Amino acid sequence: MNDAAERLQSTAGRMGLAMDEADRCLSSDGLNELPRARRSGLGRRAFSVLREPMFLLLGGASALYLLLGDAGEALVLAASVFVVVGITLYQAGKSERALDALRDLSTPQASVVRDGAPIRIEARRVVVGDVIVLSEGDRVPADARLIECTRLGVDESLLTGEALVVDKQAEPGAIVGDQIRIDHVYSGTLVVHGHAVAEVVATGAP
Repeated sequence: MNDAAERLQSTAGRMGLAMDEADRCLSSDGLNELPRARRSGLGRRAFSVLREPMFLLLGGASALYLLLGDAGEALVLAASVFVVVGITLYQAGKSERALDALRDLSTPQASVVRDGAPIRIEARRVVVGDVIVLSEGDRVPADARLIECTRLGVDESLLTGEALVVDKQAEPGAIVGDQIRIDHVYSGTLVVHGHAVAEVVATGAP
């Protein structure tokens, strides 16, 4: 660790929330994560699948066979439709579970100061008032106001669509674009170079 990073770590060590205070904030404010899309029920998913043109065509063909008096063909065709729908629903459920598991495995980490010492925690457990320590390659865990920084450059293309690295400063600066502040870092953006200490001002969904 270079001298600048060590100095920022030392600055951070004199600040930060107490563990019990952070736990209270987490209980009252909730986790620092976007709400997950609510899963649709089995009936709704089945109805959505059955509305597909292929299944409507097969269902129509089955009804036509029944009207023509060929009950055997109608039943075979209807059974094949139900089998395919069942397989489709099973695969959809399996894919959702796999995505949830992958999301949990890829939970980012954040370096925060608790009880005066830097520790690593899950980014979703960061709370308002936390002091975070940022280094090159870190993903910013939450919107935060810079307390101190050294040559801090952040990729904010996630917010602005522009690939240019934005140089940050701890002193209050101008607002750039859509309420993007020079003295703030924003959740999900990437630290390209430099080091910083910042205080979290917002977590979770905007």
